[in-house]
Amino acid sequence: MTGTHVSLEPMRFDHVDEIVRAASGDRSTFEWTQVPDGPAATRTYVQWLLDDAEHGAAAPFVQRRLSDGIVVGCTRYLNPLWPLGRDDPDEVEIGGTWLSVDAQRSAVNSEAKLLLLGHAFDQWKVQRVAICTDARNRRSRAAIERLGATFEGVLRRHRRSTGPGEQLQLRDTAAYSVVRDEWPPIRDRLRAMIRPSASS
Repeated sequence: MTGTHVSLEPMRFDHVDEIVRAASGDRSTFEWTQVPDGPAATRTYVQWLLDDAEHGAAAPFVQRRLSDGIVVGCTRYLNPLWPLGRDDPDEVEIGGTWLSVDAQRSAVNSEAKLLLLGHAFDQWKVQRVAICTDARNRRSRAAIERLGATFEGVLRRHRRSTGPGEQLQLRDTAAYSVVRDEWPPIRDRLRAMIRPSASS
């Protein structure tokens, strides 16, 4: 999936070195997000996501900024559901998203969401896209709310925490969603957000 500012490339093991570079530098914004630190951790991270992809549990991507060709983060589809029994999923979640500091709050993030939501609603014809984050992650929650997703509530002790020193604890999850009828105005909102420039 390719837009004007970002290309979402299916993750491969040979992306490891580029992911290491994207995750290096200032990591202060990664407090509540699972971002690998260093080559060994990144190899484990990529292999885990590729294993999930092989079993149909996820579709991971690297986010490549088109202005300079640099990988600036990762994102993925996960938790597909087929309650209507179609070939394509009826629901999917967008998550596992992180960006290097210089790509945050930029058109890269907005356009990546536009591409992911667009593929889910327009190609797969899903009824619902979930977007979840650690309930304490104010930055992530603000970004989700900016795109127009609806807050559905907090799921208590819902998923394993990625917070500092909390790898053996469960976090509270702030759950948001976009349903099919809400997609057209959200699509227009995202297009307006990325229109001015790659640094807006």
